Amino acid sequence: MGNSPKALWDNCLSLIKENVTEQQFRTWFAPIVFESYNEDTRTLLVQVPSMYVYEYLEQYYVGLLSKALTRCFGQSIQLTYRIVTDKQHGLSQDVEAEAPVNIDFPQPVVGGNKAPDILDAAVPQDLNPQLDIHKTFQNFIEGDSNKLPRTVGVSIAEHPGKSTFNPFFVYGPSGCGKTHLINAIGVRCKEMYPAKRVLYVSARLFQVQFTDAVRQNKVNEFIQFYQTIDVLIVDDIQEWATATKTLDTFFHIFDHLFRLGKQIILASDRPPVDLQGVKDRLLTRFACGLIAELEQPNVQLCIDILKAKCRRDGLNIPADVIQFIAETANGSVRDLEGVVNQLLAYSIVYNSNVDMRLAERVIKRAVKIDNKPLTIDDILEKVCTHYNVPQQQVFSRSRKRDYVLVRQVSMYLAQKYTKMPASRIGQLIGGRDHSTVIHSCSTIEQRLKVDKAFLSELNSIENSFKLKK
Repeated sequence: MGNSPKALWDNCLSLIKENVTEQQFRTWFAPIVFESYNEDTRTLLVQVPSMYVYEYLEQYYVGLLSKALTRCFGQSIQLTYRIVTDKQHGLSQDVEAEAPVNIDFPQPVVGGNKAPDILDAAVPQDLNPQLDIHKTFQNFIEGDSNKLPRTVGVSIAEHPGKSTFNPFFVYGPSGCGKTHLINAIGVRCKEMYPAKRVLYVSARLFQVQFTDAVRQNKVNEFIQFYQTIDVLIVDDIQEWATATKTLDTFFHIFDHLFRLGKQIILASDRPPVDLQGVKDRLLTRFACGLIAELEQPNVQLCIDILKAKCRRDGLNIPADVIQFIAETANGSVRDLEGVVNQLLAYSIVYNSNVDMRLAERVIKRAVKIDNKPLTIDDILEKVCTHYNVPQQQVFSRSRKRDYVLVRQVSMYLAQKYTKMPASRIGQLIGGRDHSTVIHSCSTIEQRLKVDKAFLSELNSIENSFKLKK
């Protein structure tokens, strides 16, 4: 029995446990369930609770898993994940443990923030595209705010350097999806044209590499390396605004690539006309192709993005919670993904369902919002502090006068300052029904008309919210 596949898998887990923290093991490895082992194909099938867990294991622990499997099962073990996609209906899908996009990525150059050693070579060598293979067109959800840039991006990826969209300059506010879009172009292009030299680089990394090349007296080699690129993707070029020498060097690279019909893709948080410090000769080149704006996604697009991510990660989020997140996350795709990732982490670690209360707490920690709307927790905290009453007493069934008052005031303020229906307010404040909330609000309103001292108290609480009535 000691050599059974299940026992060998248990040995793998024991080895892994010795190489990670207790929290990491409980969160990412303990939920893995052994399914089966096929001796003929040497395929190990294990079940994981969601797509998010699968992607996390593949991104951060694939090396550790591979070493443990080799130690216990021997060489050439194929690991396959059975991912639970719908817990309620018992639906799942099997995914082999390999990169989701079939791109041959050479190993990254060690010391990537320095001028790469390959610059010394006269003949172009294998190149790591530095692309994020998870940012593809498949998971770039289309909406009114991004339809044009996305459509153009697909066209460029399929016909790099052969369209009028060269250079392609995309701009928009932080979190609108610029980095995702330009990565998706690179990934699609590399899929269709594996031999093309595609490179994604941030403006900051480009500047660091250039500075390093200057120190090593290798500027010519630096320029020659970038002139070998077929599809050059540069992100956040607004960071070059005051870097005159970097801009001058990039001008020579840009001019060379453009004359040879190589594709250039640039991303910025502002249009070319607003790039202070950039010389006209470069601005006119930026503008000679296509300039496309990525706007912040509207609420409906945010909802579509959230639903797509939930399907991908196997997370069940109620419709009202999705609506709340979409309306609250500032139209930032980055914030949306951060909130969902945190909700999923809480759900996995604490084995709890996602509800409005959890969403409110995560939003407070994950999203920086101007004029952030009040949550039930905010209101309860202020009211309980004002009356010096523990929150657990508000949730209790006690009819003690002080507790009832705090409960009623909290319901009144929740109805006044949140968009929640009475039924939801009641659920979050002690599990009461909507009629209790309506009665409480009516009671407080009547008292405010006749009790000036009480009106003053309520004003004091509301002032603590730092909101205008």
